Amino acid sequence: MSDNILLQVDDLPVQQNRVYSTAQEALDCPKGNVLLVQDKGTGIVHNSAFSPDLVIYDQNYQNEQGCSRIFQQHLYEVARIVQRHFGKKSILEVGCGKGTFLEILRSMGFKAVGVDPAYEGEEAYVIKESFSPSLGMTGEAIILRHVLEHVPNPLCFLESIAAANDGKGLIYIEVPCLDWICDHRAWFDIFYEHVNYFRLSDFSRMFGRIIESGWCFGGQYLYVVADLSSIGLNSEGKAGDLSFPDDFFSSIDLAIDEIQHAKSKRHIVWGAASKGVIFVLHFFRRGAVIPEFAIDISPAKQGKFMPATGLPVLAPENGLPRLSAGDSIFVMNSNYLEEIRLQAGSMFIYHTVDQKSA
Repeated sequence: MSDNILLQVDDLPVQQNRVYSTAQEALDCPKGNVLLVQDKGTGIVHNSAFSPDLVIYDQNYQNEQGCSRIFQQHLYEVARIVQRHFGKKSILEVGCGKGTFLEILRSMGFKAVGVDPAYEGEEAYVIKESFSPSLGMTGEAIILRHVLEHVPNPLCFLESIAAANDGKGLIYIEVPCLDWICDHRAWFDIFYEHVNYFRLSDFSRMFGRIIESGWCFGGQYLYVVADLSSIGLNSEGKAGDLSFPDDFFSSIDLAIDEIQHAKSKRHIVWGAASKGVIFVLHFFRRGAVIPEFAIDISPAKQGKFMPATGLPVLAPENGLPRLSAGDSIFVMNSNYLEEIRLQAGSMFIYHTVDQKSA
């Protein structure tokens, strides 16, 4: 039974959130192809061209979003979901990143431990490794935030977590929402390091018992709270065919046209994370005038260069003085628009790139 080919994008940086110290290093970053297909058995969309050997998660991988007040609010909303279902259970966060959400859980009284090779702290309750059953780490409940999209064979990975946990406990899973990506023509949300793309219905086939599910962060993410003991019970359910919109990439031309006809002398990108990296790369490859620089509030990205284009990343206090009234700021994520406007002021023209297409 052949897979359904959905989308192809070649030569993307294999890790758009890896930081580089020089523009040349950024330009020379490892690249890989994306060939999205839908597995006819599970219904899960994945990159059939993905090679895990190209992707390295270490201290140079910087995907911390907790610097933003808006994102912190999201984390606390997630923590309330966890609290509602997990009570005071012991928690294992698989893929805890830099530990921001883990620390929120611990501040709320949870006995929470984590595992992640990109962790930079020194706390003994975090193991700086990739999750493996051999680590012997368990919890009465598991947190899996923005991990499953990075893992080949996600169902097998979930089964390994369940097995390591003696087939017991609850799990909270949060991933980007493929339906949102399609509805918003979010071509800037197609990444090499995201090997999987999920719809909410995918999880009803992976778990026999889902306790709660829904969308969060303005619909960009979806989440489920499920019973680990029910993993795989509905894996043979009907998936339903999926297709990407024919005009999925159309807003690239619209954005380029906006820049070419703008009265502003300068245009920059606010947000040097995943969306910003891919946004600028598509401009670069079409021969369009790319933004002069990017602004990001994460100290880990400031003074670095964006993968594949070498665009410099500045702190707001360094970038904003270079702009004049009427210059354009392309906001990569509309969830942050008001937060950015509050920091940068009302003298600029703001363009949100992820607004829903008509």
